[in-house]
Amino acid sequence: MSYNTTGPKITSLFILFAALFATLLITSNIVAVKIVNVWGHIVPAAVFLFPATYIIGDILTEVYGLRFARRVIWLGFLCNVVALIGFWIGGILPAASFWQGQDSYDSILGNTPRIVMASFAGYLAGELLNSMVLARLKVWTRGRMLWMRTVSSTVVGQGLDTILFICIAFIGTMSNSNLIDLVITQWIFKVIYETLATPLTYILVNKVKAHEAMDVYEDEFSVNPFSV
Repeated sequence: MSYNTTGPKITSLFILFAALFATLLITSNIVAVKIVNVWGHIVPAAVFLFPATYIIGDILTEVYGLRFARRVIWLGFLCNVVALIGFWIGGILPAASFWQGQDSYDSILGNTPRIVMASFAGYLAGELLNSMVLARLKVWTRGRMLWMRTVSSTVVGQGLDTILFICIAFIGTMSNSNLIDLVITQWIFKVIYETLATPLTYILVNKVKAHEAMDVYEDEFSVNPFSV
């Protein structure tokens, strides 16, 4: 049962968050092809962008509730599928004789099926688990300690996301020690990212709640990830 002042509803602000969420997701999957060195650790460039989707997911779950947050998560998944199909079509179309960028195009936008599958699995599992944990903790704490709830849900959600993505994408291509280092490094970085962003999350959540006159609590919700 959900209880709040007005009940969840789709508003212009909700649509804005949904658009930002989908844009961040698609952009993250594009820039992820670049591998960067951060303090001696090798990570995809998307590690600086993708965690922002969790911040938006936290705002959506906290203000509009898990059911509406799930809609955006699945919408982001659909948008990403459409983008990948578009990239694939662009890649197989015959290039003009004077255009010399096919190899670069394939290198950046022609993701291998294994990487795509890893990205999809990690994203869906991590985002959905993050929202479910946050929604449950909100009820248990009666809406208090937002910092604890956002960080805790990120630890769980980003942990599952990182493990699934790294293992599906890279297992068998590197040593187990490097694989574990990659998982731990990304996981810790994402958790620190979310922790440092907590003051901003507080500000945004409070302003959105006031603007929307909405603060959804869900005593009961389906754990079925397909339930929206």
